[in-house]
Amino acid sequence: MDSQHKCVGILAIDVYFPPTCVQQEALEAHDGASKGKYTIGLGQDCMAFCTELEDVISMSLTVVNSLLEKYGIDPRQIGRLEVGSETVIDKSKSIKTWLMQIFEECGNTDIEGVDSTNACYGGTAALFNCVNWVESSSWDGRYGLVVCTDSAVYAEGPARPTGGAAAIAMLIGPNAPIAFESKFRGTHMAHAYDFYKPNLASEYPVVDGKLSQTCYLMALDSCYQCFCSKFEKLEGKQFAISDADYFVFHSPYNKLVQKSFARLYFNDFLRNASSVEKDAREKLEPFSTLSGDESYQSRYLEKASQLVAKHLYDAKVQPSTLLPKQVGNMYTASLYAAFTSLIHNKHGTLGGQRVVMFSYGSGLSATMFSVRFHDGQHPFSLSNIASVLNVSGKLESRHIFSPEKFVENLKLMEHRYGAKDFVTSADRKLLSPGTFYLTKVDSMYRRYYEKNIVDGAVCVMESGSCGNSLLLNGH
Repeated sequence: MDSQHKCVGILAIDVYFPPTCVQQEALEAHDGASKGKYTIGLGQDCMAFCTELEDVISMSLTVVNSLLEKYGIDPRQIGRLEVGSETVIDKSKSIKTWLMQIFEECGNTDIEGVDSTNACYGGTAALFNCVNWVESSSWDGRYGLVVCTDSAVYAEGPARPTGGAAAIAMLIGPNAPIAFESKFRGTHMAHAYDFYKPNLASEYPVVDGKLSQTCYLMALDSCYQCFCSKFEKLEGKQFAISDADYFVFHSPYNKLVQKSFARLYFNDFLRNASSVEKDAREKLEPFSTLSGDESYQSRYLEKASQLVAKHLYDAKVQPSTLLPKQVGNMYTASLYAAFTSLIHNKHGTLGGQRVVMFSYGSGLSATMFSVRFHDGQHPFSLSNIASVLNVSGKLESRHIFSPEKFVENLKLMEHRYGAKDFVTSADRKLLSPGTFYLTKVDSMYRRYYEKNIVDGAVCVMESGSCGNSLLLNGH
């Protein structure tokens, strides 16, 4: 308890995304889109998706079990478990309750927390809940665990290539190598119909693409102003982009991330023109009198700001874009998959550096916050976190599906959404050992999952001791 308020943050992190994906270039051709519309226009390379064997629950089980095993965490050491997701499996039963199977086997049912939902922001709400718990007088000395899990799918049309799927698990506690600077948070909450899911019979959202982009940038401006104000009040000096080593953004698609960083650069210019280069000041000066609404719609400002900010984007943002470009929009997991990309690419030089992160969820909720990296001690060290993440290995082991197979899979998932009394395919050869998968949904809508071990064997949940809570059974 003595270390309760010291460097609270992320001790460990793991990521899982489905091994099945479709290339954006191939999807362009299949959809009859102009060449480069998805790859250059959106800035995306590949898109992961769930087959009938996987969903947000199976991905959550996979990533939680993986993190606990790889870091040697006894499930009895978890005191709070929070899940962020906008993928509705059940309108009442939280995803957290399915994950409790892992902890019940160890006799640990004393775990606070349930699910947080608001589009892509739910994971950040879950993360703040766990960080605040460890920092509070309610903390009982155990770890917090955060799960961000989503499958992003869209109806046929221009939004479909902005899908994706993944799950992230983060272990929260004191003396963390990734420590929160909680006093600098800047939040913006408002009401908007930019993206929402009113049809509970469908997994597909209603999307106003143009409004959604404007809401994102508007929330970014508001959060940045609030973040800067708090920083300046507490630190006694003005904040600028140069005060952070890296920036990580929620990434519906990479082009919006490019626009967002350029927007921060433009904000710095408006707040203090001398904080940007002379050449940049000359290029941005013509836009200094635009109103907020005018600036959001100006293509000329968009291009000019991206041009003058590109050298800083390449240094401060590009290292975090790997997984979002390769996996797609992961909703609640998107920001944190970008964060793992940064760790993957720069873990050897991150010690002492500050990262500013921007989380956005339509409807709308947004927060800008910052973390600082420390070297940490094994197993909670940046080098070990990067090793456990194994980002390159996970990307290299994927299986590329044709656009035709991808569309066929979506049609099956449309048919299965909200359905009951069905059994999934027994073909799990694409799943790596340790991956949980859906086996069936019975006549009462109860869902059953098993764990893929090796060919001819699976792992099922049965009663047993904590040390062997997941028992092998031949099938």
